[in-house]
Amino acid sequence: MIHPPQPNLQTALGHELKHELAITRRVLERVPTEQFGWQPHAKSMSLGTLAGHMANLIGFLELSLQGSAFDLAANKMPDNPATAADVLARFDLNAENLHKALADVSDDAFNDIWSLTHGDKTLLSLPRTAVVRTMVLNHLIHHRGQLSVYLRLLDIPVPAIYGGSADEAPKR
Repeated sequence: MIHPPQPNLQTALGHELKHELAITRRVLERVPTEQFGWQPHAKSMSLGTLAGHMANLIGFLELSLQGSAFDLAANKMPDNPATAADVLARFDLNAENLHKALADVSDDAFNDIWSLTHGDKTLLSLPRTAVVRTMVLNHLIHHRGQLSVYLRLLDIPVPAIYGGSADEAPKR
């Protein structure tokens, strides 16, 4: 049996990110600005904070591809977007920049250790593959599930994610 060549890691991650980002954008498109302050519980993030966090989160992967470390003390993190349109604009810009950065990274670079620091203190050091999976993809998917529950509680139709929802048939 002849097996087709396997894509390199960069290509495989690029395809997975493209798929997950498209799903995430569909969920973010449902977020109404007028409900940004709503939160399901006092300990929960507000709708606007959660949506903004998701839009900013994907920019984190780009940072991890650009150097061996990122110092939180020396770099200001972006503010949360103020409106739903701002969330989508930030998300789209970060997604575009992420794909550009990913195109410039070799498979070997994914094995390199990347660190998150705060001044002299190292908060974490992980291979970039773990940054992609745990700090970005899994983290984004977790918050996307959280956001879909927020939408349901606000009686906003939940888009299809990994199959249909009670409101929408699966995308083909």
